[in-house]
Amino acid sequence: MDQFDKSIELFIENAGWMAPFFFLILHLIRPFVFLPVVAVCIVGGVAFGFVQGAILSYLGLMLMSAIIYFLLERLPKFHRKMTKLKERIFPDRTLSVGQVMLLRIMPFVHFQLLCFYLMDMTKSFKEYMYYSAIGLTLPAVVYTAFGQSITGFPWYMTLAFLFVLIALFLVIEKYNKRRALHQEN
Repeated sequence: MDQFDKSIELFIENAGWMAPFFFLILHLIRPFVFLPVVAVCIVGGVAFGFVQGAILSYLGLMLMSAIIYFLLERLPKFHRKMTKLKERIFPDRTLSVGQVMLLRIMPFVHFQLLCFYLMDMTKSFKEYMYYSAIGLTLPAVVYTAFGQSITGFPWYMTLAFLFVLIALFLVIEKYNKRRALHQEN
C-alpha cells in the first residue's frame, strides 16, 4: 500500500496542471480498485497540501456520491447487492442521518453502503446531495489533515479512536430511539 501511495503521489506531481483532474478520476475509480477513502485522501493531502487536498477530496467524494445514487437507481442488481449487504451488516436497524455521517469518519467503512443508507433516508436527489455535502465535509478534512497521523498511530491509539467513534454512534442511536418514543407518546 505504501508503494502504491508513493507511485500515485509521483504520478500526480508529474501531471502538472492536469493533476487535480487525475486526482478526481482517482476518487471515481477508487471503489473499483478497492482503495479505501482514507488512502486517497491521504494522497491528496501529501500531493496537494491541506487546503487544496481537502477541497479536491471533497469534490471527488461528492462526485462519487452522485454517481452511486444514479447507479443504485438505474441498476437493480447493484441495488439488490447493497440491500443484501445492508441486511448482513445492520440487520433490522435503521440509521439516522447523524449516524451515517459519523460512520463516514470511521476508516474503512463501506462508502457505497453508507450512500445506500442515505439514499433510503432521503426523498429526492437534491436532499441526498445536501446531506452528502454535509456528511462528506468532515471526512475530507480529517482524512486529508490527519490521515497520516491516524494511520501512523500505534495499534492501541487506533483502537481507542475507533471505540470513541463507536461510542458516539451508540449515543446517537440511543438519542434517536428516545426521541422516537417521545414523538409516539
